[in-house]
Amino acid sequence: MQCQRLLKQTKAWYIHVSNETMAPARMISFIKDHAADCDICRKDPDLEEEIEKITEMILPESKIPKAVRMQQEQEEIAKQEAEAEKDEEIKTGEAETEEDLVD
Repeated sequence: MQCQRLLKQTKAWYIHVSNETMAPARMISFIKDHAADCDICRKDPDLEEEIEKITEMILPESKIPKAVRMQQEQEEIAKQEAEAEKDEEIKTGEAETEEDLVD
């Protein structure tokens, strides 16, 4: 996080969340609002990833929007299916080249 103002505000908001005087979702909303309006934050290439990490850390699973949860679940299922297919190819000897075995 390159923006010192956002860093200070995030710490202050987190204290409010810990004291239960602010909802975690509101904190995330404030972070995203600041990031959208701040020139420093807009130029920070890692900020989106950091906001996602903060969201996962403080926002309970049940409060993550349903559409986001469903997308995450679908991505996880697709990943598991791809791994299972690779394992099956290796077991049955259907992998055509050595690269197929490595991938």
